[in-house]
Amino acid sequence: MPLIALTGGIASGKSTIARRLEEHGAVVVDADAIVRDVQRPGSEVLERIAAEFGPQVVASSGELDRAALAAVVFSDAAARERLNGIVHPAVRAESQRRFDAALAAREDAVVVYDVPLLVEARVDDPWDLIVVAHAPAAVRAERLQQLRGMTAAQAADRIAAQVPDEQRLAIADIVVDTSGSLDDTRSQVDALWQRLAG
Repeated sequence: MPLIALTGGIASGKSTIARRLEEHGAVVVDADAIVRDVQRPGSEVLERIAAEFGPQVVASSGELDRAALAAVVFSDAAARERLNGIVHPAVRAESQRRFDAALAAREDAVVVYDVPLLVEARVDDPWDLIVVAHAPAAVRAERLQQLRGMTAAQAADRIAAQVPDEQRLAIADIVVDTSGSLDDTRSQVDALWQRLAG
């Protein structure tokens, strides 16, 4: 079972790559979905987040108020580190459970772990291949403004809160350049799949 780590900065096109790999038959394990699962109402992770950052980060519905938490952690590296110390171990355990389940279901599965914070949290795990989705920061900032309605300042803050592109590119076995057209990105992913499945 090849275990592929797919990473990239915010708005780098990582989800587009993951979807295309899934269309080809890969089992995609989404780290962001796992984060939401481990932070569900009543979870130990959510309780620890509320204890660390205050009750204002939990909405009246009992759900994590992501915007309130983001307001705290995206501008404060120490706060982000405390949050990661709570969330990352739970995500690691659940992702491993999902990798194992994929292998149990299909011995020849190609498993792709779609993980934004690979450099920050799991770069030393035994990946068979690390794929980095890459577009220049200016392109990603423009996408954040156009597609997610962020201001230029919000987009810049989100990009600055992540590791520099150079650090992601330094760990890449394969770089998928997503700065061109969607068709161009897809053709690069198709070539990657041929390598994975071949």
